[in-house]
This record gives sequence, structure tokens and C-alpha cells, in this order.
Amino acid sequence: MFFEFSPYSSLLLPFFVQGVVFIVLFLVRGWQRGIASDTWLALLLLLNTLPLTQWMLGFAGWYDSHDAHSTFMFYFPFSHWLALGPTFYFYFRSLTNQDFRFGWAQKLQFLPALAYLGWRLVVFGYDVVWQHWVLGAPFTEHFGTKGPLANVSEIADGTIEILGYLSVFAYGWLTLRDYQRYRRYLDDNYSNTGPISFPWLRNLMVAVLVGLLVSFFFGLVNKVLTPLSYIQVWYSFLATGLLIYYLSIAGLLAPYQPAPALHFQPDGAEELQPVASVAASPTQVAKVLAPNQGGNFSENAPQRLVSDSVELTAEIPTAPTDPDLTRWADKLTHHMQTARPYLNPELTLGELANQLRTNTSLLSRVINTCFGQNFNDYINTHRIAEAERKLQDPRFQHYTLLAVALESGFNSKSTFNRVFKKLKAATPSEVAARLNT
Repeated sequence: MFFEFSPYSSLLLPFFVQGVVFIVLFLVRGWQRGIASDTWLALLLLLNTLPLTQWMLGFAGWYDSHDAHSTFMFYFPFSHWLALGPTFYFYFRSLTNQDFRFGWAQKLQFLPALAYLGWRLVVFGYDVVWQHWVLGAPFTEHFGTKGPLANVSEIADGTIEILGYLSVFAYGWLTLRDYQRYRRYLDDNYSNTGPISFPWLRNLMVAVLVGLLVSFFFGLVNKVLTPLSYIQVWYSFLATGLLIYYLSIAGLLAPYQPAPALHFQPDGAEELQPVASVAASPTQVAKVLAPNQGGNFSENAPQRLVSDSVELTAEIPTAPTDPDLTRWADKLTHHMQTARPYLNPELTLGELANQLRTNTSLLSRVINTCFGQNFNDYINTHRIAEAERKLQDPRFQHYTLLAVALESGFNSKSTFNRVFKKLKAATPSEVAARLNT
């Protein structure tokens, strides 16, 4: 196939190849494993690879060949700005909710993109199919390679591009907002959020928005300040190539089947509000960790479980007045001390609610109100206390910090360190040294 290798076409070619390879890879992986997020990621890659392809082929001589290659360049729909925003948002939704379904409400958000694609098909149908193929009329524009309706389409493309920028910014803001809600959802429902927190996802969102800003900046300068040459605009598509590279690698390394299953709903997550931070005294923490024989809170409960005050989160620092909540708090405390469910690294709010024969809404309210914490901090407070007991116990002196972490319900040393820094404002090794002095 005709392709002129110039410095500009050659530098974009590797990004094009990587985009095509990973589009196929994600489609095959998504089909084999039934993962909707991989399909959305493949579409997201395609929408970024197509405009890069246009400029790569342009610098490879297709616009200036004055033959069928040029006609292809004028009529193929390379840019799909109106589809980029909803595609990225639904990729996030499918990644964080394994029950996500692409229903009619979601399909309607692609109507502007489909309308634009329909218009491009009309242009192709009139200029190429009807006028050129059926009627045999020659092309009248660009050295006999383009019809008159294509010129009208190019004028409309500028407006479509501006609307596309606005769409991507709007969906980017929506995704970032829901990502923050997703993080709260994790803290309220999972004790081990590491594998499913998707810290790279926020970086990916930022990368997409930065790539858009670069493209927007070049377009703004070209149309408002001063016309840019093709060489100058080329650099914006080099940035698109870097974005394709980042999307490919991030998607490849993403966990394809998070465990436990995720069922995040942005609206439902708002029911569990974040809590403000206050300091709890050792006596308050001991009341959380140690019930008396009758299962009620006791001021004389053993305080040896926690040696220092722990920085907790609390929505209501005083004791609840609802007797039903207090009764459930006593029952939960007794269960935590006798069954020690926190030793399960993958414990979830739903699993703990099943153990107590209640529902997640009530249990979450009890933990938030009576203990001043979200579920994640509540479980990790017990795990820290368990780790401190082991660090003080002569029987565990030969244990490494990793062994202590795994025996206390943590699933990795990194999580162990992160939780200690968050709740104890110190590393595990610092706490261990302090406990053994």
C-alpha cells in the first residue's frame, strides 16, 4: 500500500500499530472472559487512534496523492469527539460495577455522536455513491478527488469539534466526581480496598483530560490567534500517541476480574456519607475493642489492646441515644472479639452483615454512628490492635513484620504500612520499636 516514510509519519506509526494491536487484544480478552470494561477500553483506544491515523496517513502522502487515497482521506470519519466522553465514562462504570448494563438510557448519550456519523454517511453517499458512482460525475474539488458536499462538511466539523471538547470536559468532570464517590463506597463496604481502588484510574482520567487540553490548545491557537502549519499541529497528535501508549499499558495491567465483585452505583453511594476526623482516647478505643462479659460497654475494659491513641474518624463523637443501635453495637463488638472476622483479609460489609444476620444499611449505620468510623477503618482498627498484641507477645518475637501483618488480617505489607500510617501516624516498625522499649 502507498505509504511515504517521513520523520513525521514514521514517528506516529508505532503508536498506530500499538493502538490497533491492543484494540484487538482487549476485544478478544473481553469476549473470552465476558468483561465489558475491556470492550469499552478497546472503543476508547479506537477513538484516540483514528485521528492519529488521519495525520499519520496525511504525512505519508495520502492527501497529496490525488487519487483514491485522497478521496478516502476526505470521506472517512476519523474524528469522533462526541463519542469520546461517554465512552470513557462508561468504561469507568463497567470497571467498577460488574452488573453494569448498557441500556437505553446509556445509548441515548451516544445520539449526538451517531447523528454526526449519520451526517458523514450522507456526505459520502451523495458525493461518492450517487454523484460519482451512479451518475458518473467527476469530483470537482482538490484535483478531482473531492465532491462539493465534503466542503460543507468540513465547515461543520469545526463546530462539532468545539461541542466535542465541551462533551469530554463534562464527562471528565462526571467521571472524577463519581470516582470520589467510588472511593467512599470502597471504604464503606470493603476491608481490603487495595486491589479494587484502581489508583491508576484517576491518573488515566487526568491523562485523558491533559491530552484533550493539549489538542484544545493547538486548535485554539490555530483558529483564534494564528494559523499553525501542519508540522506545528503534528505535535498535538504526538501527544495523542503518548496517550494511546498509556491507555494500552494501563488497561493491560488492570485487574480483569476484581475480587470481591464490585457493584458500585453512583447514586447509591451517596447514601453512605464520609465522616469527619476526630481523635479517640485509648479508653474509647478499648470500649470499641473489648466488651465486658455481658456484652455491654465497660469503662474498665482492658486497655492493653491498644497502647497509644489511634486517630479515628467519627461522625458523632458522643454515644448514640438510639437503644436499638446501642444493642447492635454491643452485638457487633462481641462478635468481633469472639469470632474475630477481621482476620479474613477479604472481609466485606455484606459478609459481616450475614454473620450477624442483619442488613448492610443497618450495620453501616451502627459502625458510622456508634464507633465513629467507616467500615474499612473499623476493621483495620481491629487488625492494628491484633498486630500490636502480636508485636508485644514473646511468642511472636521471631515473626517478621510481614508475618505479623498476614497473621493479623492484612493481605500485604504495603497495606499494613499504609493503614498504620493512616490510623497510627507511624510506620509498623516505629510502633514495634516503641512497644518493645
